[in-house]
Amino acid sequence: MIKVMFLCTGNSCRSQMAEGLAREFGSGLIEPFSAGLMAAGLHPRAVSVMKEIGIDISKQKSKGIDESLLKKMDIVITLCGNAEESCPWTPPEIRRIHWPIADPVGTIGSEEKIMNEFRKTRDAIKDKIVRFIEEVRDAQRIA
Repeated sequence: MIKVMFLCTGNSCRSQMAEGLAREFGSGLIEPFSAGLMAAGLHPRAVSVMKEIGIDISKQKSKGIDESLLKKMDIVITLCGNAEESCPWTPPEIRRIHWPIADPVGTIGSEEKIMNEFRKTRDAIKDKIVRFIEEVRDAQRIA
């Protein structure tokens, strides 16, 4: 299995969603992890929008980066510029990918507007995860 670490600033929303989606869609292919530059707690709206598509991330924990675990990854995917710039050094054999995904946490407005931003973020991550898993499957067929 390929070990993949999803990183963002607070490990409260985007990286948590990515971990849950990768676990769901990459079962048996990917071993997903997530972390943040700091642990900010699991965002309840992230949990809610994931439940809407049948994925429960409520048991996941917000974590800071564990450098020893990070160095065991095959791939590190950053989900924000802050994580891309501030992620600790990784050995050259670890593939680095950057997916710039907007953070819905700072959205201001009605509850409906805020939840729609969380859904938009979830759907953007889901699209990237599905394409990523297809690429991994294709690469394993070739190898």
